[in-house]
Amino acid sequence: MSKKIITGKVVSNAMDKTITVETDRLTKHPKYHKFVKKTRRYHAHDENNECEIGDIVEIEESRKLSKTKAFVLKRIVRKNILSEEVETPESVEEEVQEAFGGEVDGTTRE
Repeated sequence: MSKKIITGKVVSNAMDKTITVETDRLTKHPKYHKFVKKTRRYHAHDENNECEIGDIVEIEESRKLSKTKAFVLKRIVRKNILSEEVETPESVEEEVQEAFGGEVDGTTRE
C-alpha cells in the first residue's frame, strides 16, 4: 500500500519540529448542489525547523509520531517570498522622516 502524499499551506510553525498544514477541497452539497469549501489541518514532523508560515509543502504519511502527528515533511514546493521582506511601520516612518528631512505631522491634505 502506498503512502498518502498531501500538498498544503503551512499555517503554523510555533511548535518545535512540528508544522500545521492546511488543505482545502471542494465538495458538492448533496441537497443544494452548491460547491462548499472544506478545510482540513494536519500536523507534520519538520526535523530541521525549515518551514515558514505561508510555504507550500508536500507531506507524506508515516507511522504515528505523537497523538496528533502522523505525517512527515517530504519537500517544500514553494517558499513564501513575502515572509522575508515585510516592513514594519517603524521602518517606514523612519524612511519618510529621512526623505522629508525632519518631522512629519501625520495630517493629510484634502
